[in-house]
Amino acid sequence: MGRFIGVDIRATHVRAVLLRTAGRRVFIERLLEVDRTVVPTLTEALRAGVQPLLQHGEPVALAIEGDRSFIHRIRLPVHAQRQLADVLPYEIEAHVPIDIDDLVHDHRVISSGSDGLVVMTAAARTDYVQDRIALCKEAIGQAPERIGCGPLPLVNVAPLIPDLKHDKPVAIIDLTASHTEVLIVMKGEPMFARTLSRGLKSLPAGANAMGAELRQTLSAFALQNGEAVERVELVGHASSDPQAIPFLSYQLGVDVSPLDELSVEGVEPQDRPLIARFAKAIALALSMGPKARDLDLRQGPLVQQRGFTFLKEQIPLLSGLAAAIVISFAFATWAEMRALSREREVLSASLLQLSSSMLDEETDDPEVVTELLDRGGGTEILDPMPHADAFDIFVELSKGIPMEITHDIEELDFRRGKVKMHGIVKSKSDAQKVEEIVKKWECAQNVKLGKITQVVNSDNQKYLLDFDLACPQDQKKEKKPAAAGSGAGASEEEAP
Repeated sequence: MGRFIGVDIRATHVRAVLLRTAGRRVFIERLLEVDRTVVPTLTEALRAGVQPLLQHGEPVALAIEGDRSFIHRIRLPVHAQRQLADVLPYEIEAHVPIDIDDLVHDHRVISSGSDGLVVMTAAARTDYVQDRIALCKEAIGQAPERIGCGPLPLVNVAPLIPDLKHDKPVAIIDLTASHTEVLIVMKGEPMFARTLSRGLKSLPAGANAMGAELRQTLSAFALQNGEAVERVELVGHASSDPQAIPFLSYQLGVDVSPLDELSVEGVEPQDRPLIARFAKAIALALSMGPKARDLDLRQGPLVQQRGFTFLKEQIPLLSGLAAAIVISFAFATWAEMRALSREREVLSASLLQLSSSMLDEETDDPEVVTELLDRGGGTEILDPMPHADAFDIFVELSKGIPMEITHDIEELDFRRGKVKMHGIVKSKSDAQKVEEIVKKWECAQNVKLGKITQVVNSDNQKYLLDFDLACPQDQKKEKKPAAAGSGAGASEEEAP
């Protein structure tokens, strides 16, 4: 279970969502949108949108815009997988016009087969990511836990889309004011991502040019993967525009629908239409969960900064946890010591009783008992082999029961000198005869005949016989008073 905050920063708005996960269930606790035109700075807009959602230091996720980052799909030979971290920087540098030392980057293997590896990579200038981290710290006093890249975080909402065929490519289009972000998801992985330079501001004059660029993007994906996109989900502010869906459907020739239905809970009916507008914020919040599929730009030198800052921010929580651990450890130690003390008392009492009965000297000191045993003190230790066992029970029964009594033993349980025998005879009187026969055996003590019941679907009677198996030969012998004999001998020797 976790609580996360996703923040979508746009040119016109800041949208934030507080999300809670419990297993496979996702709950949206609150949605907030701040119009940047009514606040003087982006810092204040971010503070107004996120600060009300912070309750217990929940982690925050932001994203770098797609036009300020580099997203590429790179194909590598299979044998490069073992050294992927060493090979990728050179491959990324070959695709970007910036020195690799000025970038932070992340990657994810989206497919692997005999024909090679397909790796999705994302990179951005280190100073861009640092500026976004500094902006968040200035606004809410807390560094973001994760920095997404362009449209890639939207892959995290794909598992929540109802009736989604995961083996078919689905395009998620986000129309912003200045640009258009396109992500194509297939089998739960981000297969293709592109940011177009035309956005809502270019409409209506650039409508045909935007449609051509979108068609070219979908065609490029179909050329690479051999499958065409059959479904488009529209997110962002344009999802609520009644003209956007007919326009895109006409331009792309596929079904277009707003992403206003997700398998999430806690959303009021009147807020359901806002799901598509907050889709990227929801996706960023989900990116901090255990099943995130996008990429994180908090890499390289920023990982260490994040680790130090995170620990610094979580000092109150860590202090509380440490105190709870110390108290739990102290209580557990005390409880264990008390249990050991009680166990020692029980063992001492048992040793005291055994030493009195076996060694003729009452003591609870283990060293004294050991010394007495070494000297051969105590009563004589008899042969541990008993004079009668379960086989002898059968022998005595076979010898004692006469031929005219039909007797079957259904179950014989012999444990620690206690015998329980379930037998079947013709009548109750036969059961009583068996009891008398067993009583005549010298090794059978405390013979008791239990309940006698009729066997199901038969005239036979079933009985229970309990007795103790203790032969007279197994009884402990009393220790002979050796001291008296030796004293008498001494007197005889001393006699004149």
